[in-house]
Amino acid sequence: MRVAFQSGYYLALPERHPFPMAKYPLLRELLEREQLIEPARIHAPEEAPLELLLRAHTPAYVESFVQGTLAPDTRKALGFEWSPQLLRRARLAVSGTLWACETALEDGLAGNLAGGTHHAFADRGAGYCSFNDVAIALKELLARRAIGRALVVDLDVHQGDGTASIFADDPRVFTFSMHGERNYPLRKQRSSLDVGLADGVSDEVYLEQLQRHLGEVIARARADLVVYLAGVDVVAGDRFGRLSLSEQGLAAREQLVLSELFRAGMPCALVLAGGYALRDGQPAPERTAWLHAEVYRAAARRCSLQR
Repeated sequence: MRVAFQSGYYLALPERHPFPMAKYPLLRELLEREQLIEPARIHAPEEAPLELLLRAHTPAYVESFVQGTLAPDTRKALGFEWSPQLLRRARLAVSGTLWACETALEDGLAGNLAGGTHHAFADRGAGYCSFNDVAIALKELLARRAIGRALVVDLDVHQGDGTASIFADDPRVFTFSMHGERNYPLRKQRSSLDVGLADGVSDEVYLEQLQRHLGEVIARARADLVVYLAGVDVVAGDRFGRLSLSEQGLAAREQLVLSELFRAGMPCALVLAGGYALRDGQPAPERTAWLHAEVYRAAARRCSLQR
């Protein structure tokens, strides 16, 4: 399996910042150690051209981000201090997701070891999301006519509000978000299908809801490509999650999603989305990386079954 990774995905943050930035290099190291990816099959993306960002974002927002002149409310909502390094990181992640989508169309399955920045709207960033990598990638592929229809399966614990907004009037892209109903963002957007979950939901209810809806979503989407946001903030103990999946429940989720997509013959690009695991009340990026690796373990099992 081919994946995208760049050392620039990591950005040094102030001490005590809640975002587990170290999860990106830790995930790459873990996947190599578990022999789930090979170094020779890791693609190092370059920064996305600025014109590519305009596929999903307004010129005013792109210019303000490039120049570092973001409005105060956008700076606050973003959750990161602006810097040239932050701009570079965001552009790298966009390129990584576009490459993963292109590669999935060739190979059937590919991944970006970053991405899933689904809270970025056309005119602003929010929730640690600078540019909406998934929306940019899909709009680019649609414009090229490399695909005619797409499906976004977003299982981050937080609704993919930016993605839903960007594609609200585009029937070619089906957006499916299963998320904590009372969690961030408080003001939800309308996806093609939203499934809101109560706080504290554990494995049985979560998997039953996913099983109930996923087949319908795949049938309705009729997609040429799926992007799967495999957020791990659904697992019990996550700093921002408020759900209660076990590690076994997460593994079952990844197996279920990939099994259904493989059965439908849909090419799939994997992106990370959120995860904020804690250990003894402190951020634990190594545990977050371990949880993110679960979708790659499931992918390896599915690929082995197909051989």
